[in-house]
Amino acid sequence: MTMDLHERARQILRQNDRGGYTLPTHGLYPYQWNWDSAFAAWGFATFDLPRAWDEFDTLLASQWEGGMVPHIIFHDPDPSYFPGPDVWSTGQSPATSGISQPPVAATMVRRVWEMNREHGHNRLAAIYPKLVAWHRWWHEVRCVHGPAAITHPWESGRDNCPDWDIGMAGVDGSNVGPYTRRDTGHVDPSMRPQKEQYDRYIAMVQFGVSVGWDQKRIVDEGPFLMADPGITFILLRAHEDLIALGQALGEDTQEIAHWAETLRAALPEIWNPDLGAYDAKNLRTGEFAGILGSGALLAYVANAGNPELDAHLMRVWDAVNYGIPSADPHHPSFDARRYWRGPSWPFLNALIAIGFRDMGRHDLDNRLRRETAAAIAKNGFAEYFDPLDATACGGMDFTWTAAIWLTWAGLDAEENRGAA
Repeated sequence: MTMDLHERARQILRQNDRGGYTLPTHGLYPYQWNWDSAFAAWGFATFDLPRAWDEFDTLLASQWEGGMVPHIIFHDPDPSYFPGPDVWSTGQSPATSGISQPPVAATMVRRVWEMNREHGHNRLAAIYPKLVAWHRWWHEVRCVHGPAAITHPWESGRDNCPDWDIGMAGVDGSNVGPYTRRDTGHVDPSMRPQKEQYDRYIAMVQFGVSVGWDQKRIVDEGPFLMADPGITFILLRAHEDLIALGQALGEDTQEIAHWAETLRAALPEIWNPDLGAYDAKNLRTGEFAGILGSGALLAYVANAGNPELDAHLMRVWDAVNYGIPSADPHHPSFDARRYWRGPSWPFLNALIAIGFRDMGRHDLDNRLRRETAAAIAKNGFAEYFDPLDATACGGMDFTWTAAIWLTWAGLDAEENRGAA
């Protein structure tokens, strides 16, 4: 069975391959997504290293002049997706969205490079300056208030999580005009964001268009600005991985080290003492979200855990059966099958597990791997899973779930100690 799943995972990566970039899945997501691509590269590296490097090249080829790497790249028009390039109107070629996504690329580049350093040296040297420019963009544009901030829930990659509810409440979505969603035609609507939320998402896109995607104006004047623990921790880890890559290339990494030090020093700003955990914060009002989300638990990938957070981790993890839930199961907002409001996501489990292994907590890593593998073995390569009964949710034949099977979830305990 395990070997069959390995072959099926490779088939999914191949069938979603569009020649240099990979679709997350057919129908629901017909373009190239930023952090999906980074995980796809990690998966490809287990059986096709050159193709893994091609994925990074294609992603970074659409970097904006200011350094931002957008969250969607619209290589080929597809009317099955909304909002498409005409709605975003960024003026880029190829067309892209106007926001970014969690910068996991440097972390994934390091993992791919470490699989075969000699083969990857020249490929790494070619993209390293682009990664540095993207990290500089995060430091100079999105970290101006200390922690990493997002200007749209989609930028977090955890689009619909309860973390953003307090910020979303201040967004007026009543005047966005008529539009036709496509996601609910591919997936059970009960698993997707509700219309009221989607109206607000579109209002934020329309604001970006109205200011010509001037990123400074969006941060200063936009309808939504929240500190995101998830991106803060991913970026902090990515800074450290980028330093390691730069040192291997003989580059001066002092600038990146400064960004990392500055960002780590800002972590107390997203610690909510009332919650006893890291928390999303509305930077327009100073209000905390007041809910333990998956972003807070990404602290482990950045070596930012502590005993108080450990207690929360075990509390929410022990309340479910298949991996770490994306929202607190004890909170009223928890929804086991709705996008980011409770489900377990294999790729996010893998990121957290990287942190567990770095801590030497192989017991936690192996538990999380077993539970993630059990969900996939039970119900296939779904986008995400109900953490209570492993019901497959979202899209199927999903790229990053296949990649995570090949790199982490599908490995037995002994292989897993040295592989991810």
